[in-house]
Amino acid sequence: MIQPLLKVRGLKKYYPVHSGIFRTVSGYVKALDGIDFDLAAGEVLGIVGESGCGKSTLGRAVLRLTEATAGTVVFNGRDLSTFKKDQLKEFRKEAQIIFQDPLASLNPRKTVRESIGEGLRFHGIVSTAVEEKERVAEVLGQGGMPSDAMSRYPHQFSGGQQQRICIGRAIALNPQMIICDEALSALDVSVQAQVLNLLMDLKQRLSLSYLFISHDLSAVKYLCDRVIVLYLGKFQQSRTESRRWSSKYI
Repeated sequence: MIQPLLKVRGLKKYYPVHSGIFRTVSGYVKALDGIDFDLAAGEVLGIVGESGCGKSTLGRAVLRLTEATAGTVVFNGRDLSTFKKDQLKEFRKEAQIIFQDPLASLNPRKTVRESIGEGLRFHGIVSTAVEEKERVAEVLGQGGMPSDAMSRYPHQFSGGQQQRICIGRAIALNPQMIICDEALSALDVSVQAQVLNLLMDLKQRLSLSYLFISHDLSAVKYLCDRVIVLYLGKFQQSRTESRRWSSKYI
């Protein structure tokens, strides 16, 4: 039996609610309340739901950017909850995230080369300035950006170009899985289509798996193999037949 790339079981994230003069815990907000799902290698799994249902929290909890209250996340057969600092560092090369606001996720004081090259140097993928420049130029080309963009700053680009830079930064470490956290919602409609096509092309060329978090059902229909509906921290239903949709689910 083929093991899934990502296996999530019983994932919970509770935020305490404090009240009274002594700020005692009077209850909990259950952002995630017992989430179970698998993601196969090369698959695109869509997570949809209204604002505030826990989609972004799910993406962050899977990557341990937010520590879960309970549950297990197993990636390539390894339980992430047992990872120490060095193991978590290695995991960062295998799983990346693309955030909703590209400008906010780029350091305004750093050039594109510095923003992308920082991760390459940190993880030891490049050892010299020449190797760094070549790799940054390569990932920019894969993202549809010219190589001379590396000397410019984030504010000098449009929203779509900024998101392409963020995508280039995500693929620079050769990950197996990328979490797209509302990666299209801050872009114009015409630019969304271009970025969506880029994500599809990169998936095929680099054999990527996506956890595609979105509230745009047309984008989910185009890109995803399966879709799961998240409501009040719980999964409601899932469509498991690859690329076979009906009006009931859209």
